[in-house]
Amino acid sequence: MRSGSRGLKNKHLKKIKNKPLIFYTIDYIKSLNFFKYIAVSSDSKIILSECKKLGLIDLVKRPKNLSTSFSPKIPVIKHVMLEMEKKYNIKFDYIVDFDATSPIRKKNDFKKAINYFIKTKADLLITGTKSRKNPYFNMIEEKNGKIQLVKKGNFIRRQDAPKVYDMNASFYIFKRNFLLNLKKLISKKTVFFEMSEISAFDIDNLIDFKINETLIKNDKKIYRN
Repeated sequence: MRSGSRGLKNKHLKKIKNKPLIFYTIDYIKSLNFFKYIAVSSDSKIILSECKKLGLIDLVKRPKNLSTSFSPKIPVIKHVMLEMEKKYNIKFDYIVDFDATSPIRKKNDFKKAINYFIKTKADLLITGTKSRKNPYFNMIEEKNGKIQLVKKGNFIRRQDAPKVYDMNASFYIFKRNFLLNLKKLISKKTVFFEMSEISAFDIDNLIDFKINETLIKNDKKIYRN
């Protein structure tokens, strides 16, 4: 949870039903009764302090070189893992990364995903939802002053175009060695788990936040079911 978000200032600390956004992901992880170790990485003393209030003890201060708006995610996850391994003198088999900006998740989704990950002997599991836009049908780009489809195709109906998905970053499941040596996210042993559109609605801006806030406030069945 990095401070200084550009899309929505201090989004991790913005409150929904009098609880900071970070509460919902931490509460979800605890409700799974699956993890022995739960660690938070942040460059913010305030965020780490809030996480401590929520009962977490493994608070990892993120180095400055991993805390800029241009810092990629994978080195951050590696850093947390190695810090935790050093602290407890162990080596993890699996590492799961949860984004704090996805407050709405179904417990059954994670249970199905981890079982699928182990069953397929994958190196990495990514989550996503059916895309609302399709590059083969209704996504365009400007190139050399001309408008064209992102991908070429003569599809008259969206239903005829190839199916595409949005990665929603709800959670990633890694095998340790794959994470340590990762050079590209998608490999032959990467698997995909589809989630419902309403689940893991990622917050990037104020509109996203308001949608999540409305859903959580008005439907008790949506959050952490």
